[in-house]
Amino acid sequence: MTGFTYDISPRKLAKIAGIGYLIIIAAGIFAEFFVRGNMIVAGDAAATAKNIMASESLFRFGTAGDLIMLGCDVLLAWALYILLKPVNKSLALLAAFFRLVHAAIYGINLLNLIFVLMILGGAGFMTVFSPSQLDALAMLFLNAHGYGYVLGLVFFGFHCLVLGYLVYKSGSFPKLLGVLVTIAALGYLTDSFAQVLLSNYKAYASIFMVVVFVPAFIAELSMSLWLLFKSTSFPE
Repeated sequence: MTGFTYDISPRKLAKIAGIGYLIIIAAGIFAEFFVRGNMIVAGDAAATAKNIMASESLFRFGTAGDLIMLGCDVLLAWALYILLKPVNKSLALLAAFFRLVHAAIYGINLLNLIFVLMILGGAGFMTVFSPSQLDALAMLFLNAHGYGYVLGLVFFGFHCLVLGYLVYKSGSFPKLLGVLVTIAALGYLTDSFAQVLLSNYKAYASIFMVVVFVPAFIAELSMSLWLLFKSTSFPE
C-alpha cells in the first residue's frame, strides 16, 4: 500500500470508519431488535398494531435509527474505498458499489414503515377499511419491510465478501479480520437465499439467526474496534 497519495489522513479516515461502524451496530440493534423485535407479534396483526400505536414515538425513533445507520453506510462505503483502493482499486470500487446498492434498497424499504404509520394513524382516506383490515394491511407492509431487509442483505453480503478479500490482502489490516468478514458474508448470503428459496424457512429461522448474527456481530465489532484503536499501520 505504498506509493499512493491521500487527500485525507488514512489514520484519521480509519477512525471515522470505526466510529461509523459502531453507530451502525448500535442503531441497527436498536431499530431491528429493541424496537421492532418487541412490537411485532408474528401472525397477530391486531396485537402488532396495538403495540405500535401504544409506542408510536419509539417506533418512529427506530425508523430514525435506520436512517442514521444508512447515512453511516454511505460514509463507510466512501472511507473503506479510500483505505482499500491501494490494494485493488477495481475491487474496492466494487465493494463500495455493493454497499451503496444495499443502502439504497434499505432506504426505499423504509417507506414500508412509513406506510404502517399512515395506515394505523387514522388518516381520513383509510376510513373505508375496517379496523381489522387496517391491522392486516399494516402487517402486510411490516412483512414487506422484512423481505426488503433480506434483499438488501444480499448486496451487503457481496460487499462483505469483496471487503473480506481486500482486508485479507491489504497488509495493513490483520488477516484474521479479513477471515471474519468473509465468514460473516457467507452467513448473510446463506440466510438471505434461504429465505427466498425455502418455503419452510420459519422452521429453521432460529438456526439461521445464530449463523448470521453471531459471526456478523463479531466481525463488524472487531473491525470497528481495530479501526478505532489499532489502525497504526496507516500513515497519519
